[in-house]
Amino acid sequence: MSGLARASSQGSLDRPDDEVVPYSDDETDDELQSEDDLDRSEDEQLPEPEVRPAPVAEAGWSVRANDREYCKRPEFQKKVFLCIKKSKYSGNGIKTYKYNFFTFLPLNLYEQFKRAANLYFLCLLILQIIPQISTLPWYTTLVPLVLVLGITAIKDLVDDLARHRMDKEINNRKCDVLLNGRFVETRWLNLQVGDVVRIKKNDFIPADILLLSSSNPNSLCYVETAELDGETNLKFKMGQKVTDERLQEEDQLARFNGLIMCEEPNNRLDKFVGTMIWDAQSYSLDLDNMLLRGCKIRNTDFCHGLVIFAGNDTKIMRNGGKTRFKRTLIDKLMNYMVYTIFALLVLLCAGLAIGHTYWYESVGSKAWYLYDGLNYSSSYRGFLSFWGYIIILNTMVPISLYVSVEVIRLGQSKFINWDLQMYYSEKDTPAKARTTTLNEQLGQIQYIFSDKTGTLTQNIMAFKKCSISGRTYGESTSADGVVLDRGKPVDFSWNKYADNKFQFEDHYLISCIRSKKDPQILEFFKLLSLCHTVMVENKEGELVYQAASPDEGALVTAARNFGFVLLARTQDEISILENEREESYKVLATLDFNSDRKRMSTILRFPDGRIRLYCKGADTVIYQRLAPESKHKESTQEALDIFANDTLRTLCLCYKDISEEDFAVWEQKHQVASCAVVNREEAQDVVYEEIEQNLLLIGATAIEDKLQDGVPETIAKLAKADIKIWVLTGDKKETAENIGYSCQLLADDMKIHYGEDVNVQLRNRQTQRRSDPQGRNCKLKDPFFPQPGKNALIITGGWLNEILYEKKKKRRRLRLKKLRRRPNTPSPPDNSSSQPVDEWEKEKRQEDFVDMACECSAVICCRVTPKQKANVVSLVKKYKKAVTLSIGDGANDVNMIKTADIGVGISGQEGMQAVMSSDYAFAQFCYLQRLLLVHGRWSYIRMCKFLRYFFYKNFAFTLVHFWFSFFNGFSSQTAYEDWFITLYNVCYSSLPVLLVGLLDQDVNDKLSLRFPKLYLPGQQGALFNYRNFFISLFHGIFTSLMIFFIPYGAFLQTMGQDGEAPSDYQSFAVVAASSLIITVNLQISLNTSYWTFVNCFAVLGSIALYFGIMFDIHSAGIHVIFPNTFTFTGAASNALRQPYLWLTIILTVGVCLLPVICIQFLYQTIWPSVGDKVQRNRKKYELEDDEEERKKKKPAFQRGSRSRRSAYAFSHSRGYGDLIASGRSIRQRPRARPELRESIREIPQAENI
Repeated sequence: MSGLARASSQGSLDRPDDEVVPYSDDETDDELQSEDDLDRSEDEQLPEPEVRPAPVAEAGWSVRANDREYCKRPEFQKKVFLCIKKSKYSGNGIKTYKYNFFTFLPLNLYEQFKRAANLYFLCLLILQIIPQISTLPWYTTLVPLVLVLGITAIKDLVDDLARHRMDKEINNRKCDVLLNGRFVETRWLNLQVGDVVRIKKNDFIPADILLLSSSNPNSLCYVETAELDGETNLKFKMGQKVTDERLQEEDQLARFNGLIMCEEPNNRLDKFVGTMIWDAQSYSLDLDNMLLRGCKIRNTDFCHGLVIFAGNDTKIMRNGGKTRFKRTLIDKLMNYMVYTIFALLVLLCAGLAIGHTYWYESVGSKAWYLYDGLNYSSSYRGFLSFWGYIIILNTMVPISLYVSVEVIRLGQSKFINWDLQMYYSEKDTPAKARTTTLNEQLGQIQYIFSDKTGTLTQNIMAFKKCSISGRTYGESTSADGVVLDRGKPVDFSWNKYADNKFQFEDHYLISCIRSKKDPQILEFFKLLSLCHTVMVENKEGELVYQAASPDEGALVTAARNFGFVLLARTQDEISILENEREESYKVLATLDFNSDRKRMSTILRFPDGRIRLYCKGADTVIYQRLAPESKHKESTQEALDIFANDTLRTLCLCYKDISEEDFAVWEQKHQVASCAVVNREEAQDVVYEEIEQNLLLIGATAIEDKLQDGVPETIAKLAKADIKIWVLTGDKKETAENIGYSCQLLADDMKIHYGEDVNVQLRNRQTQRRSDPQGRNCKLKDPFFPQPGKNALIITGGWLNEILYEKKKKRRRLRLKKLRRRPNTPSPPDNSSSQPVDEWEKEKRQEDFVDMACECSAVICCRVTPKQKANVVSLVKKYKKAVTLSIGDGANDVNMIKTADIGVGISGQEGMQAVMSSDYAFAQFCYLQRLLLVHGRWSYIRMCKFLRYFFYKNFAFTLVHFWFSFFNGFSSQTAYEDWFITLYNVCYSSLPVLLVGLLDQDVNDKLSLRFPKLYLPGQQGALFNYRNFFISLFHGIFTSLMIFFIPYGAFLQTMGQDGEAPSDYQSFAVVAASSLIITVNLQISLNTSYWTFVNCFAVLGSIALYFGIMFDIHSAGIHVIFPNTFTFTGAASNALRQPYLWLTIILTVGVCLLPVICIQFLYQTIWPSVGDKVQRNRKKYELEDDEEERKKKKPAFQRGSRSRRSAYAFSHSRGYGDLIASGRSIRQRPRARPELRESIREIPQAENI
């Protein structure tokens, strides 16, 4: 390839490989260097360089076995601070906590005082200590401030203690490490790079370890990767041949001094490149030799390994992504509103200070009775008055707001934890709110990004139907073949090896097998029991199966239940129990699956000497290779269409008899292809193609990839709530598309657009933008699709990189360096070029992609890396300003979970990495609808109602001082008694609104789920915004006007019943305060939708508490004890014994509440919301729900698309064919096999990484 051709191939014109997970955004230095070398050799047209063992590099990642001091060498030191250096090799301990014993108090206070309101009240407290400007006692601010800081600090401490416990639990896990020539037990925390460790069966792997040897033949080791990807499939790893032969015993391991040179720590779960230098020989290392931290050893008694990466350098920790501090939209809006209130406060205080200056100039300085003995100028007095009013009006910025919000969020989190309808009894897993700060954000979600495996699906395959000789089996039928309306499961008790979990309702198929009247049926299941790469091992009389995929395990299990039991296999022989008779078949060749062939074949020599080829694969490739005389093509094709319409994973089965002569000729070709040094796989495919011709069709299988319960219903419900769901998965395109249909994310009337279509559309939009004369000033907002809502987007990770120009900076630097070496030939500008001219074009391309994707009803991104998942979430957040939620169950989802506004982890599986990084966790995807449509919506409504009311009641309370200032010479005198100001937000008005924030609901949970449209106001932010804020402000201004001026007018020229005038300042303060308390508590009653005894008690109790405390602090007894603190002696009893003042209070309350009652009535009558309409018909809907539950029947579920084919064969990864053929994994078969137990246990299947 020429240099020019290579350069063009790296551009976006080259078609990405849909089968490959594109880790091009995470290339390591060694890969880039190798590309640089290759480009240089191509440019200079030099011959291929000679391959030599890699020399020991001074820098890079190198590890010497059994030598801890090696990693402490000066060349491996890195600068930490100034001249302080430390080793670049991490220890194996992990730390996720934020505080320790010494840093908790200063760090926590620092974090809390970063919040503007807390800092404001600290400054206010300092001002109140200054005598010249102090208008309120210092304790009126100190008590609430200490309360807020204390409650928040305790909550942070509890959260951090939980992180401490989690870290301690992980760091204190035990493993065996080789020290001083013998294995000793130690904690994970003490492991270091270069240690040789021994890991036992069912132990977690403590670090990223190079596998040296194991108890299995050829150092084969099985691992479960649930912590990494949420899958319980087993993967196999294998040690190097040289280490397997020479490093089995303890003394051999102690003498091992090999040097490992490899790539730097990175987040690539799919790749590892390294070299082991030992005894002057070099051995290449790859991912198959590595055991990654977080995996678990299975089916292997013990293994030995060398620690390569430890602690934060391990791949699982590198995939964690950056922990982001998450805040809700309401939090951000609330902060802006607090700034707005503070600005209003400063303006009010400045106006009042100016008023006091002019008042003192014109009145105060001339009135002898107002002389205070202080010879201050009027401007200085105005300055002091400004600060005095800052202190008086500080309750406009309510400090108790924040602690109340924390209490409400804590309560809402507990309700989520206690919800029994989100409790998964099978795994004893309740829902868990792992944060208390994001609950109301659950009511505003616009986009959901979901993983597939383990999140939407159970990753469990079940054999459902089959077609044999043109007849379909799998429906509920009797033993005579009569179709039954209500079937019952087949009784497999006649088969002692049957799997009790296997469910099948076609009794006719069983009767055909047992009667042996149809040889094609017997041939069908014989093929399933022989044509596979499943490995079987006899452990203590029990058969254990390991399959390359769940699909293969399901097919072999089905054959086992129908009487064709896989008993044993060696390198060249398979033994099965066939109709209660054991038969052995010699394996002549295994033609394994790969993504191009989409089929596999096995060539067997039968006991009678004949040779037969069995083949299974995708119908698209099998039908091309059928013999002309093959029967039942049309009927099998119809069955395949029906299976595909039911979103089952289909597979065709066929066979071919081969003569001895033909096989001898083919075997020679196969031997030559297998020994090829260059392009071995291509040569083998050509030979395989030659033998896989003129096949005879037997039938087809249909496997169900089981969705989690309720997934289609949940997705449909969330779609009605206008929530868009995107699936981001590492699975192959065909698998992801098939699951999209299964869960009703994709529909048959949708037009599906793939990466090629998207790239063309975006390139056209880019060309249009370049050719537009207005250029960058114009905004192209035309829709990409003529029919919005009927489109779906399926794009692979390779196309995603091409479309979004996601290239590593190191790669760009490498290319620039390459270009500098070449002659500088000018090239004319090309509008058709798809490469971005600058960063602006790249951003516009990304924005266009997001716009196009958002026009689609469904988006599926497949073969994407963890980093790409997070990037997709970031793009939607950036360009749509939308609230996002990510849900997953594996370590590959952690980055996505942390990037989204809300992260949800699926718990209950063995992989808990996603749960540990999530904000909310539960066991089933279907619980998501309840989390959002019920708890999220309720939390949002409650918080909005709480905030609107809280601002209102504080404006109504505080602005009375403002009106009073016009009648007291702007002298910073308070309108209420000091203790009333202190206790107003703490005791008199807090509990009713707190209960509304905790318990209120406009409709119950069933109606919330029944009417998803109720969720829309949260997405629109309609219940709390600046409009609502100013409504609360003007409502508060109106209430404060009434509370001041109605008593003020009533007190003018008034005479009491005893002949005394009650129009003194203290009586006025009592009447105004009483009117305020009754008004605000009745106002919250009008805002309450869901009444309980507790709400009623809180409203009446708050009013009663106010009067009780007021009479106490106005009593003579307490005045005698604290004469300077309690100065309103007898004010309450004197004022409230006057009926005239009670009438004044009633009038004030009535005038304040009557307009609100009228407005609410008009809105609910003339402009009712969706919630109002549902609430009005609540009783009718509840009766309908009860009736539906009685008559509930499972609806018929119809899907259909003739284009969906055989996702199993398309998605199947390479199996164990090479492993079996090499004989490395097979123990020597014992001559006398012990009697098997009656049940065969099938463990989770394996999949080659």
